[in-house]
Amino acid sequence: MMKESGTTAGGDLLIVDVTAITMDARGSVCPDAAIAVQGGEIAYVGPARELPADLAGLPVYHGKGRVAIPGLVNAHTHAAMTLLRGYADDLALQEWLTTMIFPAEAKLTAEDVYWGTLLACAEMIRSGTTCFADMYFFMDAAAEAVDASGIRASLSVGMTSFGDAAQKLSDALDFCRRWNGAAGGRITTMLAPHAPYTCSPEFIGDVIAEARRAELCLHTHLSETVREVQQAQAEWGKSPIQHFESLGVFELPVLAAHCVVVDAQDIEIMAKHDVRVAHNPGSNMKLASGVAPVPTMLSRGVVVGLGTDGAASNNNLDMIEEMRFAGLLQKVHAGDPTALPAGECLRMATMGSARCLRLESAIGSLEPGKKADIVLLDLDMPNMEPALPERLVSHLVYSACGLNVSTVLVDGRILLDDGCLVTIDAEKVAREIRRRAASLAQ
Repeated sequence: MMKESGTTAGGDLLIVDVTAITMDARGSVCPDAAIAVQGGEIAYVGPARELPADLAGLPVYHGKGRVAIPGLVNAHTHAAMTLLRGYADDLALQEWLTTMIFPAEAKLTAEDVYWGTLLACAEMIRSGTTCFADMYFFMDAAAEAVDASGIRASLSVGMTSFGDAAQKLSDALDFCRRWNGAAGGRITTMLAPHAPYTCSPEFIGDVIAEARRAELCLHTHLSETVREVQQAQAEWGKSPIQHFESLGVFELPVLAAHCVVVDAQDIEIMAKHDVRVAHNPGSNMKLASGVAPVPTMLSRGVVVGLGTDGAASNNNLDMIEEMRFAGLLQKVHAGDPTALPAGECLRMATMGSARCLRLESAIGSLEPGKKADIVLLDLDMPNMEPALPERLVSHLVYSACGLNVSTVLVDGRILLDDGCLVTIDAEKVAREIRRRAASLAQ
């Protein structure tokens, strides 16, 4: 399989002349900050005047006119679906899946998934995402693309109980064993039963047993549409969430994508079992799935992060846009402009999503000891003015876009430098994608 050249080792460096929005527990904003990176981790973040003397000699990276934030974390996507961007628009979910997406996916090869994932990595890095949770197939190829790009990812093989379910589970477990902790620790893995409506109760039982034995988390789709909930009620006499609880799914750590059509009992179940939710407002709006009750979930203590879903149902992977969607959707739905403030949207895209992936001890905020996954955005652009420190969180959510991202680091390695991709040949990827997408369409 052809692969792009991997990242070079990241050196120690000192980022100066930046405003740092740390997303720590205090919500600290430091207008004249320095961020020291050593061994791929943050050694210091805070006022430049208080920088420890032993860090002052590090190679300097000038961030004048930039704001530094933790890398954005995309809590749910299907990366290789970049190949199907624009292929099947303006359809309801079930029709979209069964008549367009599933038949097209049946034609995909491992090579297709490699290049589609590499394109997704390029798009995410370019718009400030440093980590993502992916559920798809041919995941060895996806993992190779992640390794080559330098991004961080939690990867899982999407499984259904159609066909040889036992072999699918065995293959998924083998993938997890091969790749968990790979790429210098940047790759982690989960098991991914696709959804209640594509996985039989018996298969779910097998997944639970193997996940418990291997100490793996689960990544699934849950309660995405009214139709899904109605089908669950007709078949099991329960909502999808109540059904999964009865099967013992939530005895394991679970990342649940969507959770749009949920009632008070469902939310209490999620809170009780610490089910963590990946909210996908762009995809939910485009597929007319509905509006997830995010403020209610948050008020009940449910961890909520943000995801883009795949590029076939969004149709981009820009997490900055997703933050804006999240805030605006809740405001118009509730008729309340205070429903989901900008600061909460930014927290969902950073610490919230990091918690969804069970990586909050390593990423999601700019704090000493955490991985140096750092994004710098250019304030010297018209859409970011007036660039006053007290307005920057608002600007990041309501005004910014992916094009404002200037620099991206993962593990202290520079993946995007002044808007230029360092680890991925974007032109080569584009040529491959156009050729493969045209072939798929035929």
